Amino acid sequence: MDRDIDTKLKLEQYIAMRVKTRRTEQALKITDVARIAGLSQGMVSKIENAQVSTSLDTLGRLCDAIGLPISQLFSDYDRPTGSAQLTKAGQGMEVVRRGTEKGHTYQLLSYHRGKKTTLEPFLITMDDASEVFPTFSHPGEEFIYLLKGRILYRHGNHLYEMEPGDSLSFDAEIPHGPEQLLEVPIQLLSVIHYDDH
Repeated sequence: MDRDIDTKLKLEQYIAMRVKTRRTEQALKITDVARIAGLSQGMVSKIENAQVSTSLDTLGRLCDAIGLPISQLFSDYDRPTGSAQLTKAGQGMEVVRRGTEKGHTYQLLSYHRGKKTTLEPFLITMDDASEVFPTFSHPGEEFIYLLKGRILYRHGNHLYEMEPGDSLSFDAEIPHGPEQLLEVPIQLLSVIHYDDH
């Protein structure tokens, strides 16, 4: 199977990164490490800059000098790559949901489709202060975090006045939604988590 050489570090780069990180964590200078390992400063520098492929013997002496077991050096190299999804600002997929026609914009921030969707994060923008809003009820737990504006948010029979930095988490089966937009524009992050059974 071909490695993705654009995104995965080559072995020399990986070794360079781990060795340099460990040396600096130990507050050792290249001169100290070279002396302890019995290597030239030039060789240590080349290894740390991924300019040379080194023998296991040299690598073993270098690892001993910085207190990094050679088995630990390689422990993360062949770990399976993750499948993280980066969504750049303003590039979430716009979706139509109940409320879209009422001046709400929904941007789905992650649309990774695994075996089953268990998480849906939305960036919701609302800009019409006079609108009456529908209530929502759906499976799962929901977490909302207010980024901008002020809102009166309903969950069941309770009303919560929210300002930037406030968050609310709740059972999403219970009817919920904006009751009143107190200060627009409003921007909130909504994360819905579905049970995965």
